Amino acid sequence: MRWGHYEYTPVSEKRAAAKMNLERLRKKDPDISPITIEGRKIVTTWWGKAWTENLESYADYANRIGRGRSYVRNGMVLDLKISPGVIGAQVSGSRRNPYVVRIDIDKLPESRWNSIVEQIGRRISNAAELVEGKFPEDLKEIFLRQGSGLFPSPKEIHMECSCPDWAYMCKHIAAVLYGTGTRLDQDPLLFFTLRGIDCSDLLKKSIDDKMNSMLKNAGKKTARVMDGADIEELFGLKTEQAQGEQAPRPPRGRAKKQK
Repeated sequence: MRWGHYEYTPVSEKRAAAKMNLERLRKKDPDISPITIEGRKIVTTWWGKAWTENLESYADYANRIGRGRSYVRNGMVLDLKISPGVIGAQVSGSRRNPYVVRIDIDKLPESRWNSIVEQIGRRISNAAELVEGKFPEDLKEIFLRQGSGLFPSPKEIHMECSCPDWAYMCKHIAAVLYGTGTRLDQDPLLFFTLRGIDCSDLLKKSIDDKMNSMLKNAGKKTARVMDGADIEELFGLKTEQAQGEQAPRPPRGRAKKQK
């Protein structure tokens, strides 16, 4: 640094330094999980895109988060792990040792989760897709709704980095936020881990609601007696009428203060 300003470092040198840092980290911890971008796009699936677009939609982040794009593209995020409510990462920077980043995400309020579950209602097929890590397109509006959806708002995100930058979102944090989108591309169910959600609640709720509704409308039928048509309707199956045929099986540092 010269006269209060950082000297320009060519991208090739940054990449080389990041590679060396990664090799050193691997010797200490073989389980580190770097972010690797293949191709031109940082995120490619619905989950990764929804994560980054949600962050970019907030004015508090729009002018700062872009600082992390080149960092994540150039392999500077050397390790990124997601656990309940926490994103932990190490990012290569201007110093020999990587900077340590921690981002805490508030657990999704139970009342909001219950509301989302209720809105999804009896759509068992949608719930099953979520449990498999897929995304039912018709749930997009429910999940992305600001203030009542699944994705966190700035007030639910708490960031800190060991770098000397006093900004509440330094470029290392911004890189980790983008890198999280890439990680969700690889494993969408990590999103539910991050927000403290048990995705299987959706499937259970959908089945219970469907069962209760059908029993209520079944007249004299009881919880122990359901005919074939009812079972088919509940699970979306069609039984084979021909004898012998079977239905197919369903496939830590200084806290960044937000201004």
